Amino acid sequence: MKSKNRSKILSKPSLDSGKVVIISGPSGSGKSTICRHLRKHPLVWMSISATTRPKRPREVNGQDYYFLDQKTFEKWIQENKFVEYAKVIDHYYGTPLVPVEEKVSEGKIVLLDIDIQGHEIIKEKGVLEQKGIPSISIFILPPSMEELEKRLRDRKTEKEEEIQKRLQRARKEMEKASQYDFQVLNDDVNRATQKVCDIIGLSYEELVRLEEGFIQ
Repeated sequence: MKSKNRSKILSKPSLDSGKVVIISGPSGSGKSTICRHLRKHPLVWMSISATTRPKRPREVNGQDYYFLDQKTFEKWIQENKFVEYAKVIDHYYGTPLVPVEEKVSEGKIVLLDIDIQGHEIIKEKGVLEQKGIPSISIFILPPSMEELEKRLRDRKTEKEEEIQKRLQRARKEMEKASQYDFQVLNDDVNRATQKVCDIIGLSYEELVRLEEGFIQ
């Protein structure tokens, strides 16, 4: 979508605008792509998860994930350094607590791209509620299981056994989509991103201008 408005005036954070936005969905749903669009907005900060899974090509430690060995990850668990954590298939994933608190206090919208287990842990333990941090949860749905499988195969990063595990897991995750505040169908990534913007109170048009490079 093109825009002729080239204004350089951006939204500025206020102390009461800070919140956590939890985004989940099966692997291949496009949730990470949507998050990559959203994080370009100046009000948005993308939480960096920690994980014990191997680093993929082009991923950068401390930028895409904090890549930890299992011993270190379990030490962080004992020290209560996570908002949530979960074991997904064969690896741990978790959200470090301190950076989330800091960014919310600055008035930022903090995105958590997390597994459904992580969302359940947040609800069960009530960490955000205890800290007085408002939150919104959104589940991203793929158009169909056939499209989901195609997306996973197009990655060319996993063996057949891993793909089948992810498909089986996706079916179970989608059964729990109703546990989220909102569900967004991702049959078109731009349309899905706009829906998420509407939910969390961001200007989609401003985001588009940023992505098109209209704002220097």
